[in-house]
Amino acid sequence: MIESATGLILRTRPLTETSLIVQWLTPEFGRIATVAQGARRHKSPFIGKLDLFYLADFSFSRSRRSDLHTLREINLRETNSALRENMSALRQVAYATAFVEQATETETPLPRIYQLVREFLDCLRTQKPSAQIVFIFELKMLRELGLEPDWARTSLAAGTKKIAAIFSQKDFAAGKNLKLAGAQMEELRQFLHGFLIFHLGKLPKGRAAALADEI
Repeated sequence: MIESATGLILRTRPLTETSLIVQWLTPEFGRIATVAQGARRHKSPFIGKLDLFYLADFSFSRSRRSDLHTLREINLRETNSALRENMSALRQVAYATAFVEQATETETPLPRIYQLVREFLDCLRTQKPSAQIVFIFELKMLRELGLEPDWARTSLAAGTKKIAAIFSQKDFAAGKNLKLAGAQMEELRQFLHGFLIFHLGKLPKGRAAALADEI
C-alpha cells in the first residue's frame, strides 16, 4: 500500500553501500523511517533531494513486518539551505531534533509539533540564533506535550514568570522581541535545565551546544 505525506527530514544514515535510512517528521504519521533504495548511487533519482531539514512531499510503501518503510518518490519543496551556512543555527536545530525524538513516540500523529518545528526553522532562517529562541522552542514543546510549568508554583522571579508564560503561548516573533536581562536569561536557563531532566528523564542531546552562543 502506497501512502503520501509531507515531512521534514530529521536524520539520514547509510543502510547499505547504496541505500539510506531517512527519518521524517510529518503531521499525519508523526516520526517515520523510510529506506531510500539506491539513494547513494550517482544516478539515483533521490540524488540532491535527501538532506537534513529538507521539506518534501513524498510517497512510501508501508512495511507489514517492521517500522522501516520503502521510500518511493519525493518532490522537494524547501532545502532550508541557510541553516547549514550558520553553525549556531545548525546546533540549535539539531537540539530541537533530539528533543522531538526523545519526547515523542514513532508513528503517532504530531500535527502541532510538526508545525512548531516548521516555525522554529522559519525563525532561524530570518533571525540570528540565540539562547532566547531555544527557550521559546523548549517552552512551546513542553506546552504541546502537556508539561507546561505551573508558573504560579515555581520559584522564578515575577518578571521571569511573565516572560516564560509569553514564550510558551505567543509566536516566535512576539517572544523574540522581548528583552530579557542577563539575570532573567540565566534564571530561565537553570530552571528549564532541571525541569527537562525531571520530566524527560534526561536532557535532550545537544542542549549545551545549542545555548553556547549568546548572539
